[in-house]
Amino acid sequence: MAAPKKRTSISKKRIRKTIWKKKGYWVALKAFSLAKSLSTGNSKSFFLVSISYRDFYTNKK
Repeated sequence: MAAPKKRTSISKKRIRKTIWKKKGYWVALKAFSLAKSLSTGNSKSFFLVSISYRDFYTNKK
């Protein structure tokens, strides 16, 4: 049977919460940086081939 645990102190709770928030901050920053590089065309990790709708159906074999 589960036994009741001791209460976590406020300072420990705040520390864990701050770490959790900072992880989200770094992930968001990385995503924003990737989106920025894609929009400017400076991305070295993604290749975007733009094919127009008309060309897609006319070049079909």
